[in-house]
Amino acid sequence: MKATARAHTNIALIKYWGKKNQNFILPYNSSLSMTLDAFYTDTTVEFNEAFTENQFFLNDNRVNNEMATRVFDHIKKITTLLNQPNLPHFKVWSTNHVPTAAGLASSSSGFAALTAATVKAMGLELSKSELSRLARLGSGSATRSLFGGFAMWSTGNDLTSVGSAIDEHPEMDLHLLAIETNNARKKIPSRSGMQNTVETSAYYDAWVEKAKNDLDLMTYAIKQNDFELLGKVAENNAMAMHATNLAAVPSFTYFEPDTLIAMQTVQELRDNGISCYYTLDAGPNLKILTQSKNIEAIKTYFNKKLPKASIIQATFGPGIQYLS
Repeated sequence: MKATARAHTNIALIKYWGKKNQNFILPYNSSLSMTLDAFYTDTTVEFNEAFTENQFFLNDNRVNNEMATRVFDHIKKITTLLNQPNLPHFKVWSTNHVPTAAGLASSSSGFAALTAATVKAMGLELSKSELSRLARLGSGSATRSLFGGFAMWSTGNDLTSVGSAIDEHPEMDLHLLAIETNNARKKIPSRSGMQNTVETSAYYDAWVEKAKNDLDLMTYAIKQNDFELLGKVAENNAMAMHATNLAAVPSFTYFEPDTLIAMQTVQELRDNGISCYYTLDAGPNLKILTQSKNIEAIKTYFNKKLPKASIIQATFGPGIQYLS
């Protein structure tokens, strides 16, 4: 009873920020993402009668903190929902090829891989849609990492709030440059920051309506293979999400000084005729959206502006993969 799965992380181009139901992880608005080839998580799950306790290892180190509890709780939810309550103890080995909790959506690949590996280790086969419903209970963004290319997570109820593919093999010339200026664990976890915003931000209702409109525009941009429209909508949507945080009580932000420098640098590049746009999730690291012809110029310019930053290049990645 052992299986290994690989899931790639995704970057939301239309953000999810806020739950209408905490127990079922149901979002106020649907979201849309790009699955990335450069960042992924490999997870092995084994159920074995010889094990005397549940254990979780992350990047070769045993974990006994809140993260381990979250992993154990997620597996318990899966086994309960799939009517497999009497399974033996298990061990989980996970390797993150993405900075953990630094705003690069490590939870999306982590819980997608964990869900897929757990279900396969149980000897069951489920569709990507069914897996995404289970993955949602661990991390909302994990619903989209079951799919490659462009994917969407729909709002709805427990049965209908699932991930789906928009285009798993896009023809669009779209690349992402992750500008990593800070790889430390973020001070405000996404879940607590999100809930504070939902409960206190004066801008939250307006955000939900804007996100719905942005989703329609983004879907149109993808169908029309329109990079410029995609970039403009993604950047504006990200800034609208972060504006809700600034209007929360207490006000907070994920921006660091280098985040602002990176934003300004993208604007300078555009002023110089180089087409690029930025987005960022709940963390300080900017992600730049551009086309292949602009990549080297952007790297050169950023190396001058932020010489200590790491720049990682990515493009479209695949959906869930089984390694064993």
